[in-house]
Amino acid sequence: MNVTVEIDENSGFCFGVVYAIQMAEDVLDETGRLYCLGDIVHNDEEVARLTAKGLKIINHDEFKLLKNERVLIRAHGEPPETYKLALDNNIELIDASCPVVLKLQNRIREAYNDEEKILIYGKHGHAEVIGLQGQTNGDAIVIEKFEELDNIELPKKIQLYSQTTKRTKNLYALRDLLVSKGVEVNFNDTLCRQVSNRDIHLKEFANRFNKIIFVSGKKSSNGKVLYDVCKDINPNTYFVSSKNDLKKEWFSTNDTIGICGATSTPQWQMDEVKETILTL
Repeated sequence: MNVTVEIDENSGFCFGVVYAIQMAEDVLDETGRLYCLGDIVHNDEEVARLTAKGLKIINHDEFKLLKNERVLIRAHGEPPETYKLALDNNIELIDASCPVVLKLQNRIREAYNDEEKILIYGKHGHAEVIGLQGQTNGDAIVIEKFEELDNIELPKKIQLYSQTTKRTKNLYALRDLLVSKGVEVNFNDTLCRQVSNRDIHLKEFANRFNKIIFVSGKKSSNGKVLYDVCKDINPNTYFVSSKNDLKKEWFSTNDTIGICGATSTPQWQMDEVKETILTL
């Protein structure tokens, strides 16, 4: 099958994920074992690679039972109670929280301490959102979908923040909706520019090819956002979580194919997808 395949040079791990994985690999190379609180990245294949090196993924219930261990905090960050528990149980935390997330946590905590009413736009149950809401002792309102506002008694004045990986146009639309409801909004654009800028670039990239293969873990919120960006521009966009999801019938002779991915997608995985397409 004669096709042209190109990988988007701007896709792949954001600096926060690179930092977390590098920290994990440094410890694993030194000791051969390390606990990680939650998936280090929302990509099953990358997690499997690191698990084979000695990384053990644990949940918060398992974390509570640990004592005298080393535990990695991933890029999504954690609420204050995680740090308190670590101190109580003599757990050494290797903190790989993304600097962008840490800055946002600090801003929300300061606003809460100033007794501001806080609304966080983000995915319910997402690790980053749990960490953000934790800065307010759980008092901040969290919404994932705009229609949730219909069931909330909104204050007259509110501080609006967002999970760092939400889509730019949706955050600004939420601000406008709140204003239309008569709420005075102190607007904080807290999106990660490494993610929101990809929105613009991916539109250009997706438009250059007649087929797009978007590579991402199924758990990645960022992956869902960026896949939708590609799909909006190029209807012939396919989502795969590994090379095994590729189907020969998607492609035709002389196709031009672009491969791109989430901020949680490793370069090696996009390379595998390209090699597989070329051998179909």
